[in-house]
Amino acid sequence: MKSKLNLILLLCLAIFLVATAQEQEIQPLENPMSVQYLKKNLKKSQPRLVLNSKIEKQLKKKLANNLVVKNIYKAIQLNAESVLEQDLLTRKIKIQGRRLLGTSREMLWRVNMLGMVYRMEKDPKILNRINDEVIAVCNFSDWNPSHFLDVAEMSMAVALALDWTGGDLPKSSIEMAKIALIEKGIKPSYQKGTAGLLNGHNNWNQVCNGGMIAASIAIAEKDPELAAKTIQRSLNGIPHALTQYGPDGVYPEGSTYWEYGTSFSVMTVAMLESSFGTDFGITDYPAFKESAVFRYLMNTPSGQYFNFADCGDKRSKLGDITLAWFGVKTGNHAFYEKDRFLMPAKDMGKLSRLSGAGLVWLAQYEKKSEQKIPTVWKGDGSNPLVVFKGDENDTHNYYFGGKGGRATTGHGNMDAGSFIFELNGVRWAIDPGNQGYYELEKTGFNLWKSCQDCQRWNLLTKNNYGHNTITINNALFVNNGQATLEYFQAGEKPKATFDLTAIYGENVTSAKRTFIKDGPVSVVIEDEIETSDKTELITWQFMTTADVEFVNGGALLEKDGKTLKIENLSHPELSFSLVSLYPAPMKLDRQIVGLKRVELRIPAWTIKGSATKIKVRLIGE
Repeated sequence: MKSKLNLILLLCLAIFLVATAQEQEIQPLENPMSVQYLKKNLKKSQPRLVLNSKIEKQLKKKLANNLVVKNIYKAIQLNAESVLEQDLLTRKIKIQGRRLLGTSREMLWRVNMLGMVYRMEKDPKILNRINDEVIAVCNFSDWNPSHFLDVAEMSMAVALALDWTGGDLPKSSIEMAKIALIEKGIKPSYQKGTAGLLNGHNNWNQVCNGGMIAASIAIAEKDPELAAKTIQRSLNGIPHALTQYGPDGVYPEGSTYWEYGTSFSVMTVAMLESSFGTDFGITDYPAFKESAVFRYLMNTPSGQYFNFADCGDKRSKLGDITLAWFGVKTGNHAFYEKDRFLMPAKDMGKLSRLSGAGLVWLAQYEKKSEQKIPTVWKGDGSNPLVVFKGDENDTHNYYFGGKGGRATTGHGNMDAGSFIFELNGVRWAIDPGNQGYYELEKTGFNLWKSCQDCQRWNLLTKNNYGHNTITINNALFVNNGQATLEYFQAGEKPKATFDLTAIYGENVTSAKRTFIKDGPVSVVIEDEIETSDKTELITWQFMTTADVEFVNGGALLEKDGKTLKIENLSHPELSFSLVSLYPAPMKLDRQIVGLKRVELRIPAWTIKGSATKIKVRLIGE
């Protein structure tokens, strides 16, 4: 009885610590912002958002003699030409009045393409089209403040359109745009409920504050009090999101959302530096620059992502302009994807919506370092990770990524203890990844609440049944249970241990998972589990799209002419079983061709004493 009470107390403590982890001490940014500071320090002439006269001069110089800058600008020109062939934007809301975000993002892309071409060429045809685009969106009844990302991206787009045209738009359009930025952009940010977004811990903070800063700079002369108050608020709010990169640079929401949130933080830095000559401490915020290593390591040899959380499966074929900004700030050549930036412009297709601004920091890059990215790496925090890769002479394209974390992290899943594994160009252990929000939301499915019994956990992409982890008693993980990185060892045989106890509640007394790279083509997974009086069944899970054949001592996987063996080292008396997940259990689930779950099921009654160790090796050719 006493041990059970102690377990309950420990679980309560763990949940309390998780609940307060995001409220850790926030290191503030420098924030001297006031009306007086604004009037004294804000650059008076345009452009001043990302570009200013000095930066533009440097850009034009690089445009004449730098192959990367010339090539990306050519792609921007092609994108701008495609805008001229399209209809003006209209206010189309998706999903029962929920989102205008697609329209806002399209406007931000159009302005980046058209605006950069106008800065370089001053073509009246381009100016006229920018004017038409601005008038169209400023005539919208609103920018959908109920989903404030829509307002933030639209505000940034209109602010850039005003700034990059440098007063060349008709005075009536300029006045209309400034009024729209105030009435449809900034003022709605002071409505009830929006403060939580601007002071939140996720990508919304970064995007929304970036949009409000852009809008404030654009209307600073018209309403300096509102502009100063809004910038001051954002400088106070931004650290709540930046803190989440700590301590090692892991972005808890995964690589896709790193790109989203971080790209707007990068834009914010660029706008503040060009307008005020300072970023008020964002660039040097603890672990922010280190997050470039995280981003780099989330790209696997196959071209996919380590796609934990709500992350996409595969990276773009295009060069990473956000990562390139970190190349500018660090001088590290690894972050500047020159080969991808030199892809023929005609093959690039539609660029990312911040690529106009990205051209600016591509022109600022200077190689200062050949510092190599580690092949064995750990990142702690609310979603701790480890990565094991082959060395520079590796011919097997070895990649292993394992994780801890908790389901209630932003865009999080019940995937603590899960991993992916690639070898010889094949992803053997897969994460089912993300699935489209629109198809779920239009049915009324509640995707975004993360309570223990919420609908989100019915989905195979979100619950523990769809991940390479351990499930106890066929139960869902404790939604707020935090799996921590307990031990990490680098070297020739790297090793990492995650404490998974909190995700199982009363179903176990203790659960720890250790990953060991024991050779150039293998990884060992060890699970040490101490049962409780609630433990009935332990299920070891392995998700794959490979063909599976059961053999003595384990299973043999085959895909793309390659093979991988799953060796059952600890329980040879028990056989693996196979569960087909194509089609997936629910109609709303993501349908992944050939998906299956290899299981090793261990009834608690077969365990001698109260503890067991499961040891499995994955070994390739």
